[in-house]
Order: sequence, then C-alpha cells, then structure tokens
Amino acid sequence: MTLQQLNQVIVIADAGSMNEASKRLFVSQPNLSSVVKELEEETGITIFLRSNRGIVITPEGEEFIGYAKQVIQQYDLLRERYNSSSVKKKFSVSTQHYSFAVEAFVEMVKTFGMDEYEFAIHETKTNIVIENVKNMKSEIGVLYLSEFNEKIMRKIFSENSLIFKELFVCDTFVYLWRGHPLADKKIISMKDLENYPCLAFEQGTNNSFYFAEEMKSTFQYKQIIRGDDRATMLNLMRGLLGFTLCSGIISENLNGNDYVAIPLKESEKMHIGYIMHKGAKLSPLGERYVQELKQYQNKVL
Repeated sequence: MTLQQLNQVIVIADAGSMNEASKRLFVSQPNLSSVVKELEEETGITIFLRSNRGIVITPEGEEFIGYAKQVIQQYDLLRERYNSSSVKKKFSVSTQHYSFAVEAFVEMVKTFGMDEYEFAIHETKTNIVIENVKNMKSEIGVLYLSEFNEKIMRKIFSENSLIFKELFVCDTFVYLWRGHPLADKKIISMKDLENYPCLAFEQGTNNSFYFAEEMKSTFQYKQIIRGDDRATMLNLMRGLLGFTLCSGIISENLNGNDYVAIPLKESEKMHIGYIMHKGAKLSPLGERYVQELKQYQNKVL
C-alpha cells in the first residue's frame, strides 16, 4: 500500500464513480480498478461495491477511507513542515546564569531577525549546558573555568569531544541589592558577608563543587539559599539581603540599576568562555554570538 494508492481511493470515494475519479486523477479506469483490487486483496476487505449506478462504499471501506485520510493529512503536514523553502534554520545556546550572555543573545537575534530563524536559549545548570552542547541541542555553551575546577572540567570536556575557548578573564565580585547595608563599601570581605545569606544556583543531582556557578563553592557559609531562577535570586537579594559571587559583568539593560557588583577582597580569577564540539565550525549565527560576547571584555571591572 502506497500514499499514491491511498490518495486514489480517497478521490474515488469523494467522486462517487470510477469514471469521475479517473478524470480528476488523469488515470484510466482500468488502472484505478487495479489499484482498488490490490488494496482489497492486501487488506482483506471490500472497499467498494460496484453497480450500474456507480460505486457504494462498504462499512469496512468507510473505516479504511477514514484512516487513509488521516495518513494523507499527516503526510501533507510533514511535507509542509519540512519543505526546504519553509523550514526555519535553528540556533540554540545554553549558558550558566549570566545576564550578559542573555544580552549578547538579544543583540545577535536583532542582527539576524526571526523571520528565517528559530532561536532558543537555555539558562540552566552546568551539567545541562555540557549535555546540550554534547548532544547538539545547542551549538554553544557559556560557562567559566577557575583554578579550582579547571582540571576536572577540561577532563569532562575532553571525554565529550568538546573544547573550551576563553573569552575573557575577570575577578570575583559580590553582587547584591543597591539597598544592602554593604552596598556602599569599596571592597567586601568574606568576613563582612558572614551574617547575610549566600545565594547559589542549584545544580540538581550533579551538585558537585566543580559544577558550581559561583566562586568559593567549598566555603562553609553560615547561611545559604539555593535556587534555579535568576529573577528569583534578584528578589531574594532584596527581600533577604542575600548576595551572590559573580564576574562583575552585569547588564543594566536587563536587570536595571538596582543591583551593584563590588570587588571581593579574597578574589579569584574567573575564565569566562564557551564550549563547542571539537572540530566543528561555528555557524554565522554562532560567530556573531561569540562576537557579541567578546565585547564584554571591555566591561570587565
């Protein structure tokens, strides 16, 4: 049974006669009769009863025609969805929770527009960033390396045929609400922070120190709150005077100017970069996105 045969019996049923169906299909009546006979032999049912007045669809034939129409409709939807002239090209990025990575994505989308492309950005856990790039769900994954996690992370990248390309290096900053009691300080120490809750992004079942998005992941905080949404973290900074440790590169365009980044006295270097498949070539969209990310080098505090 073929799609062509199914389409032909549907036309026969709609036309009500073999003669009319042959005209619509530009196929001879004997050929149509052969098609019907082949389908009836294959299915073991009688689809049409023939008489001098034309054809009558049997109850079994009605059911068969119903299924045939569903198959043809699904085929038409599939063909329309994946017609080369109508399918949108896809581009996806996965990233740790960085507002600058989102802002760079916004600028990249503005450059290419959304008429011809279908975009996706996943602001997510570290292991999912790696998995998404490994499985080609995302072309690029944005994350950081430090002296603490670099050896382990590079081993993971190598095992998954990924490479890390550095964008820029920055110090560690304390990110908090502008109304926080420490917001006016020129520099903040870990001692200053001990009576305020540290906010850390949850890493799920892969909650390894090496996968932490914040520096000082092994520090024993008196108070810590874990979450997985950047907007929620900002609310906790206001409501509970919480803080997080970050790169210091913040996007006022997206987060407003109600938050500040202050140097941490016990600073450590963060190597911000992206991962991609080893040996792969970035698409024009990927190249543009990387260009947008590199511009934040000038914003490193």
